[in-house]
Order: sequence, then structure tokens, then C-alpha cells
Amino acid sequence: MGSSVVKIVLSGYYGSDNSGDEAVLQSILFALQEQSEAQGIQIEPIVLSANPEKTSAMYGVKAYHRMKPGPLLRALREADGLISGGGSLLQDATSSKTIPYYLAVLKLAQWLGKPAFIYSQGIGPVGRPMFFGWIRSVFQRCAYVSVRDTESADLLGRMRLPRERITVVPDPVMGLPLRVNGAAVGAPGAGRTVGVSVRFWNEDRSELEALSRSLALLLAAHPDVRLRFLPFHLPSDEVASQFVIDRLGDHGSRVEMARGVVHPQDMLAQVAACDLLIGMRLHSLIYAASQYVPMVGISYDPKIDQFLHRLGMKAAASTASFDAEAFAEEAQRLLVDREQWAASSRAAIDELKAQAQLPAQRIVSFYKQKAQK
Repeated sequence: MGSSVVKIVLSGYYGSDNSGDEAVLQSILFALQEQSEAQGIQIEPIVLSANPEKTSAMYGVKAYHRMKPGPLLRALREADGLISGGGSLLQDATSSKTIPYYLAVLKLAQWLGKPAFIYSQGIGPVGRPMFFGWIRSVFQRCAYVSVRDTESADLLGRMRLPRERITVVPDPVMGLPLRVNGAAVGAPGAGRTVGVSVRFWNEDRSELEALSRSLALLLAAHPDVRLRFLPFHLPSDEVASQFVIDRLGDHGSRVEMARGVVHPQDMLAQVAACDLLIGMRLHSLIYAASQYVPMVGISYDPKIDQFLHRLGMKAAASTASFDAEAFAEEAQRLLVDREQWAASSRAAIDELKAQAQLPAQRIVSFYKQKAQK
């Protein structure tokens, strides 16, 4: 490698003010740091970001623009390897351009002779079979492939990637420790706080209309409860949150929104201060689990169901089917039984936290063995 420092490029949806993806980045950075210290290898991360200056200032790392060919190529040339992930990078539900971009970055690294690692990715949905062969071809040349659920592994299997090449691990954010930055979480006081993370999905907003009815029922049944909306993707989730708030009518005095929260540690602190988390965003649910906060999930994508399944839970509603009364009943049950839920879920959560370190452990070990040869 020509140096005692191992430089690794991190490729993902970073620098776009999405708290969930920022949490993925910080989780990987923390895990690499912890494993490099444990194994005696110095790792220098280089992040591909939509906002390199902001990413560099936020995490203290070198960053290059993810969409500019010159800086991207420069990053790969100076690095000793590439990490792709985590998150749902290889899916074509949001755009047909997403899969080609992330595979092109991987392919470029491989052309340059750099080892490539797939870090706890959620694969799919992939609705265009033309991508299957390309994904298989690129993944077969990767030094390590890990995915965040068995459904992703099964999808890769249908693409004819050998199952023995795939490791199933938790989402990296399960391993994110809470290191308080001093950010204000809200004034302490009597009562309980229910965090709410929503996004737009249905064009007719029917799922948010139903959620508004559920929240009104929850507030009416529990006068000590306050709602704190937690927008994970700015600015769109702030608009979605306000849509719901506007429909709560007389309950408005017991509702607030955490605005402009981007740093993962600040959002994790917000979630940790809640007594219950109601979430559409995957990483809002993962944050809650990592802090032993009971959660009520609203599924808009299989990744929500896949994560909840690992905790022995199911989504209480989906964007396709939302019973407002039943949802409110489930929220009230978990709010009342918070301590019992935390106690019964602790072993499963702790196991996921430990397993979340495995990809970083394997990657650092790869370079340690290489240095010893």
C-alpha cells in the first residue's frame, strides 16, 4: 500500500441533509475508528459527498464531490479501497439512475485495482431485470459483501450471486453510540414525549390524514402526552410534519417540531429523549431501537417491515392500509408498556448492536492481513 495509513473512500448518499444517511456515515466512521484502534491499523476515510465542505466540517474527514467526475476519480486514485454503503443504494424505486451511479463508482474502483467492500446495504427493490447481471458482475469482484437483512441476501441470490459470498448483518446505525454534543433536546418537564417521523408518500396524503386522526386520539386519551415531530430529510419532512400538525386542531399547544436537525448525534439525542417513537423513516425506527425506545412503524417500503421483523415486530400500519383507531390503540399500548417492551427487547437489540460492528471488523482485518504479508 506504500504507506502505514490506509485510505478508504466511502460512497453513499451523503451530504444531502438526510439525517438517516448521515447516521449511516457516522456509524461507519465510528466503527472503522473503533476497529482500527483495536487492530492497530490507521484508517483515513475519504467521503464522497454532495456537499464536501459541510461533510468535512461535520465529521473532520477529507471529502470530495460525489457527482463531479474529476474529484471522484482523484479520490479513488489516492485511496487503498472503496466502501459502498450502507443504506438503500441499489434500488430503482426512486430513480432508474441510482443503481447505475453506485455500480459505476464500484466498477471504477475495480478498474483501478482497489478492493471494494459492500457495507450493510439494503438491496432492492430492483424492478428492472436488466440490472441483475450488472449487480452480480460487480459484486462478484468485491472483496466483501454484507447486506442488512435476509431479504436483500435472497434478492442477490435470485440474481445468482453465490449465497456463501453474502454476509447478513444489521444496519450500521444500530451500532451508533450516543455521544452528546450539547444540543438542546427541549425543556424538561412533566409528561411524556412521543416522537413522530413522517414523510410524504401517497399522492392523496391519505396515510398522513389517517395518522393525524390517530395522533388526535392519542392526545385525547393521554393529557400528559406531547408530540415532537422529528424531520429526517430536510426540507421535505418538515413540510410533511407541518401537514400533520395542521390537522391536529385544538391539540396544537401540545405539539412541536425539531427544526434544522441534521447531525446524527443531535437527532439521536432527540429520539433518546422520547417515551415512544412513531416512524415512517427507517432510521427513526433504528434510532429508537438503539436507545431502547418503543416504536410504532408505518411501512411504505419493505425495508421497514424487514427491520421490524428482526425485533419480532410488525408495522402497525402501511401507506396502503391504515386503520387510524387500531394504530392509536397500538401506540397507547406501547406507551403504557414502555418498560416491559424495553426489557423484553433488550437482548435482541444488544445482539444487533454487536453484529453491526462486523463489516468494519472484516474490512480492517483485510488490510491488517495485507500489511503483514
